[in-house]
Amino acid sequence: MSLFYQWQAEDLVLTCHLQPKASKDEFAGEHGEAIKIRIKAAPIEGKANAALIAFLAKQFGVSKRDIEVISGELNRHKRVRVSQPKKIPEALAAVLLMNENPL
Repeated sequence: MSLFYQWQAEDLVLTCHLQPKASKDEFAGEHGEAIKIRIKAAPIEGKANAALIAFLAKQFGVSKRDIEVISGELNRHKRVRVSQPKKIPEALAAVLLMNENPL
């Protein structure tokens, strides 16, 4: 069982390992007990966090206000809440949909 996510009612909490200044925005597999996410933005003045929020909002079919960095704001290792995701990204579907809260 993967430990990088947890369902809390209808919200999804992800433990993420962020790699800023990547060549493209993408999920990049698991990194220990976190999901690795590559983001093009540099970790300067909150740009990487803003890009992460925009990327996750698009991937889960929600607005940016439905994504919240709940810990690790200034760290590569973060916990992020996705409020009531509308879809599951193809890159995570196999792992997330086999558990207790499929969409």
